Amino acid sequence: MSYTNPSQGSDPAQAGGAMPQQPAPQYAAPGYAPAAHAPTATYPAAPGYASAPNAFGGPQAPLKSFVATWLFAMLLGALGVDRFYLGKVGTGIAKLLTFGGLGIWALVDLIITLVGKQTDKLGRPLEGYDRHKKVAWIVTAVWVVLGIILGAVNGAAAGSRVPLAVPAVSQPAPEPAAEVEDEPAEEAPAEEPAAEPAAPVEEPADDAASWAADTFGTFEAVTHQGSGDSVIELPAATAMVTASHNGSSNFAVIVLDSANEPTGDLLVNTIGGYGGTAAYGLNSFGEGVRLQVTADGAWELTIAPIASAPELAANGTGDAVFLYGGDAGAAAMTHDGGSNFAVIEHNDDLFSMGLLVNEIGTYSGTVPLGAGPSVITVTADGGWTISVQ
Repeated sequence: MSYTNPSQGSDPAQAGGAMPQQPAPQYAAPGYAPAAHAPTATYPAAPGYASAPNAFGGPQAPLKSFVATWLFAMLLGALGVDRFYLGKVGTGIAKLLTFGGLGIWALVDLIITLVGKQTDKLGRPLEGYDRHKKVAWIVTAVWVVLGIILGAVNGAAAGSRVPLAVPAVSQPAPEPAAEVEDEPAEEAPAEEPAAEPAAPVEEPADDAASWAADTFGTFEAVTHQGSGDSVIELPAATAMVTASHNGSSNFAVIVLDSANEPTGDLLVNTIGGYGGTAAYGLNSFGEGVRLQVTADGAWELTIAPIASAPELAANGTGDAVFLYGGDAGAAAMTHDGGSNFAVIEHNDDLFSMGLLVNEIGTYSGTVPLGAGPSVITVTADGGWTISVQ
């Protein structure tokens, strides 16, 4: 390569021409390639793939059981127990307060669970669906068919009950007494007042109490007092709890099993003050071991045996538990509250649903009542009346 000295007379600029710009020569050592400085291209993630969840967090909770979710949805879906189990507390409370959306929401959740579309609060599928889905469908179908058959049988039996006619028995007319002259008539002795018969409900109540003691056991009632959240050990697997609360926020009492999983018995779930009685262990999915109390104020809980419940009262206010030992009949009921009103009869009949009334707000009507002995639970937020006919 040659270079021109601008001091010599060959400068094109001096000759009136423009000097073209020459690129600087590139020098490279043999066997050496200059590094590329082009920007590195970025590529979007392949469709259908996302970053692994919980990359920097702790271990997630184990998957929720499909069998437990299905049973909760089928038997206690109207109380929102299935959603509480899945960790969806907000919708669980809404479902409870609307009593399963008057049954529609509960039915939809049951169907979603059976078709495998139900998930927990993290959006994860339920564990064991593929293994147990066939059994779940079969049991649900049998349960529905049995409910329809038993409902038809009970309806037919109630319609066929005719009071027995007692035949009239004619009594011979008494012969007139012979008159005795000159003798004063003896005064008839004053009739002693007949002993008043015992109230018909007392004997059945005693029978119901004996039945309850044999069925659910007995123990000494215990009372616990506290303030705020707490955990209380239970003295028996089945009993009733009388609770009171004077706080202004949420007050809830939930029954837990030995693994601290809910058994399906949500005894109290309200806002503010409360006073009432509820039973647990009558239709639960596990054996209750302890109570979980959620409160913001002072509370008191008295745990007593079912056998100590009073006989069925004619009226009351709020939640209550009673014993019934009478015959089958009709029960006229009213409610003047604004929230859920439910009356359930629990007895030894395995296939008896026992749901007598399940309404929101005020209620007035007459429903069939099964024969005792049985336990009657009332859920109400206002005054109510029950008249057995």
